[in-house]
Amino acid sequence: MLLRPRRLRQSKAIRDLVQENNLSVNDFIYPLFIKDEKNAYEEIAAMPGIFRFGIERLLSEVEELLSLGIKAIALFPITPNELKNYQAIESYNANNLTCKAIREIKKRFPEMLIMSDVALDPYTDHGHDGLLAKGKVLNDETVDVLKKMALVQAAAGADILGPSDMMDGRVKAIRTALETEGFKDTMLMSYTAKYASSLYTPFRDAMGTENYHIDEKIPKDKKTYQMNPSNSLEALKELELDLEEGADMVMIKPAGWYLDIIHQTKKNSKVPVVAYQVSGEYSMILAAVSAGLTVREKAIYESLISIKRAGADIILSYFAKELFSM
Repeated sequence: MLLRPRRLRQSKAIRDLVQENNLSVNDFIYPLFIKDEKNAYEEIAAMPGIFRFGIERLLSEVEELLSLGIKAIALFPITPNELKNYQAIESYNANNLTCKAIREIKKRFPEMLIMSDVALDPYTDHGHDGLLAKGKVLNDETVDVLKKMALVQAAAGADILGPSDMMDGRVKAIRTALETEGFKDTMLMSYTAKYASSLYTPFRDAMGTENYHIDEKIPKDKKTYQMNPSNSLEALKELELDLEEGADMVMIKPAGWYLDIIHQTKKNSKVPVVAYQVSGEYSMILAAVSAGLTVREKAIYESLISIKRAGADIILSYFAKELFSM
C-alpha cells in the first residue's frame, strides 16, 4: 500500500505541522453588552458568563481583553424603555450610550478597535430594525435614520460601523454620508446575509428588544427583511450589492448553521469575510456542556475552527475571551 494518509496523523508534532487552519487572537471580535449604569455588572441569564457592563466596568473589561491580545470589540447597547419610541430618535443622539462608551474607550484605550451596531432595534419600542407604518417596516425612511446614526457613531470615534438592519441600499447611503461628512477612513462591515434565524433569542433577551406584543398590528417576526434560511443564491446577490455599494467587509450571521454560506461568500469575495457565532450558538454549546453531552474546551474549539475552515477571516464570538484565557 503506497498511499497512507495516516502518516500525516501519527504524532501531534506532525499533525501540528500540516494543520490547514488555525485560530489566532487576531481573528476575533468580542461582543460586549453595555448599560447606562456606571458600575453595572449583570450576568445575562440566557448567556451564562456574559454580562451587561456599565461604562466603568466596561473600561476594566476592555483593559483585560487587551491584555489577552484581543484588539477588537463590538458594542451593543441596552436602551431604557423611556428612551425608545417609534421614530428611534435616541439612535442618532450624539450623547447616547453607544457614543459615550466609544468616546470613553478611545480616551483610555485608543488602540482598541471598536465596531458599533447600526440598526434601530435597540431604540424602537416595537423591537424592529426599522421604522414602521401600517404594519410594514419602511425601507427608505429607515435608511435616512441609519445615516444619522452612522454619522454620530463615526464622530464619536467608532472604527467600524456594522449595518445589521438588512434594509436595501443602506450600505451605499451610509458610505456616501460618511464620505460627504469627512469620515473617509471609517470602515463598513455590512451584515450581508443576516438570516431570520431561531438562534437570536438569547441576544434579544439580553437587549430587551423583542417587543412585538405591544401592538397587534406589529409584524411578529423579521422575515420581511432578514433572509430566508432556505436560500443561498440570495446571499450572493446581497454580497454583490454590498460590494458595489462600498462595504469594506461582509458578514454572515449566524455562523455555525450557515457554513455553506460562509464558504460561498469567501469564494466570491475579495474583501474580508466575517462570521458571527451568535448567542443561540453560544448558549446551546453551554447547555450541552451542562448536560454532560460534550467537553467544554473541545466543543468551543471545534465550533470555531469549523467557521474558520469554512472561509471566515474574522469571527465575532462570545467565546473569544475564554478561548484566549485557556
